[in-house]
Amino acid sequence: MSTAALSAHTSNLKGEIRGEIGFDVDSIPLNHTAGLNGRIDYLREEVIKTSMFEEIVGNSPAIQKVLNRVAKVAATESMVLITGETGTGKELIAGAIHKTSKRAGRAFVSVNCAAIPQPLIASALFGHEKGAFTGATGRRLGRFELAEGGTIFLDEIGELPKETQVALLRVLQEHEFQRVGGNRSIRANVRVIAATNRDLEAAMAAGTFREDLFYRLNVFPLEIPPLRERREDIPMLVQYFIDRYAREAGKRIKSVSKDTLDLFQSYSWPGNIRELRNVIERSIILCDTENFSVDERWLTESRVRVFGPTGAAAKMGIARSTLELKIRTLKIDKNRLKASNPS
Repeated sequence: MSTAALSAHTSNLKGEIRGEIGFDVDSIPLNHTAGLNGRIDYLREEVIKTSMFEEIVGNSPAIQKVLNRVAKVAATESMVLITGETGTGKELIAGAIHKTSKRAGRAFVSVNCAAIPQPLIASALFGHEKGAFTGATGRRLGRFELAEGGTIFLDEIGELPKETQVALLRVLQEHEFQRVGGNRSIRANVRVIAATNRDLEAAMAAGTFREDLFYRLNVFPLEIPPLRERREDIPMLVQYFIDRYAREAGKRIKSVSKDTLDLFQSYSWPGNIRELRNVIERSIILCDTENFSVDERWLTESRVRVFGPTGAAAKMGIARSTLELKIRTLKIDKNRLKASNPS
């Protein structure tokens, strides 16, 4: 086959696969001797490689307790419901369960239920048939089919619309589903791990989350502690992130100022490990010396005042009502933030 013909063949094959799985595959090399199913299997393996699997860092009693429970449940097929504040690393824990399970050789497919528009969530999870709705120009596999034999991680499970909760409950009970617009039941051999930072019991009381689905998911509850409850891990996390981002930036950091470590230890970290990681990454970018330090204002400005002309809402350029909604959604305690400000 000529180079031009081979290139055209590759383009056609990638078009087929893109139509099947619903995302771009231009950067992925293909073995022309394999069939389409084999290539889709290869893409499932790529899902594993590109998922977020940072090392879980820490040796505090709080995180060790979590990891001990992870080791116990990983060996089973039980469903797991991970709870915890935003930024605590729930996806990392889900990935650790998968990687130490019998399904580790298959795909780990992560779905953020809050990031997908509600009218499209059923199609994203279960796929759709050609003509199922306007714009459905071909069959598309859903995340459950891509996770076949492996693990699907449903993050922000509390954001699922009620009608999709019913379809998910069927999968958990009967291990089968139908694509949107289809009438054929498809068997599902998938382990389900779910996570949320919402109070699902309050959501059940409010009628926005089904009780039967909650009890199906909550076979093995796993609560991730916030960073303020594992402060002894902060120095280790700081060193881990400094090493990572300094290496990426081509910089050499030899020391960390004592004032910075003291500041990190005393701060309440409402955004948890994600906030710590972002602060360190920003500091590395701006650092011009081999001594790591941060601008204290990065940790105090947003907690000095939530609202008002100099508050966080004004600084972010958003309405007070929008910030209020974000605070409620992320379960951030405004009183705790105000208490940390002596003024």
